[in-house]
Amino acid sequence: MRRRIRGLAGASILLGTLLGLSGPQGAAAQGAKPFVFTGIPDQDESRLVERFGKVATYLEGKLGVPVRYIPVKNYPAAVTAFTNGQVQLAWFGGFTGVQARKAVPGSQAIAQGAEDAAFKTYLIANAATGLAKGADFPKDADLPKSADLPKGIAGKTFTFGSRASTSGRLMPEYFIRQAYPGKTPEQVFERVGFSGDHSRTIQLVQSGAFAVGAVDYSVWDLDTKAGKVDPKAVSVIWESPTFPDYQWTVRGDVDAAYGAGFTERLKAALVGITDPAILEPFGRTKFIPVTNAAYAPLIEVGQSTGLLD
Repeated sequence: MRRRIRGLAGASILLGTLLGLSGPQGAAAQGAKPFVFTGIPDQDESRLVERFGKVATYLEGKLGVPVRYIPVKNYPAAVTAFTNGQVQLAWFGGFTGVQARKAVPGSQAIAQGAEDAAFKTYLIANAATGLAKGADFPKDADLPKSADLPKGIAGKTFTFGSRASTSGRLMPEYFIRQAYPGKTPEQVFERVGFSGDHSRTIQLVQSGAFAVGAVDYSVWDLDTKAGKVDPKAVSVIWESPTFPDYQWTVRGDVDAAYGAGFTERLKAALVGITDPAILEPFGRTKFIPVTNAAYAPLIEVGQSTGLLD
């Protein structure tokens, strides 16, 4: 496999009537069927509200229908909401997108961040471990059979993000298994945890609750810029090979519900976002078109790690 990989149980959906989480209720909202979307809760809740509230307002203006964002409790809840038709659109991670599209035939990945075509995981470590960043993988080289993970991580406490996270679980577990053939993460590390989201992973490693963790590089950058990372307490010790990640996935029945061509209008609206106030909370420079085929490699990785049937 090349270094750059090209490619749920009951939901706990929070009330969609929380103030400030839906699009504006103007003329477009009168008598029209709301278009509802969600996103995986991959970081700080306040940032999610800012991010998706702006998207709802923008899409409502472009699509001419009321657009509402509803938050979900965890990654599986986002997939379940999509599967059950409670939302028509979702901002998924690479792996949750694969799960959702498998559960809902006809659904499509329509847009991803420009950065998502070549996403990365960071391994971060508490300063007390003494672990430091070594050589990264050479660009565009074949992924070696034994991944060049930092020496000394074995035997430490380790936290992933969500169990269904691409950059916080699926891909780091794959690389760990490559580096330690025949061993699971539970056999490599003293203790393995799941923080639930990337911001929480950073906090847990920074506090010393876990020695090492796997985190979405874009959330690390956002939290660093927000002053939430203490460089004296935690640092990046490894950068992964690249892989496809986040994307907007829409159900295949939206044209029937909202009119012919609605999916294409939605895709054009997402790709057409240029406002930095919308893009910056995502940690993205722009959104670009994408198709389901781009995420085929994640199916292979999911199956090889036993995380996908």
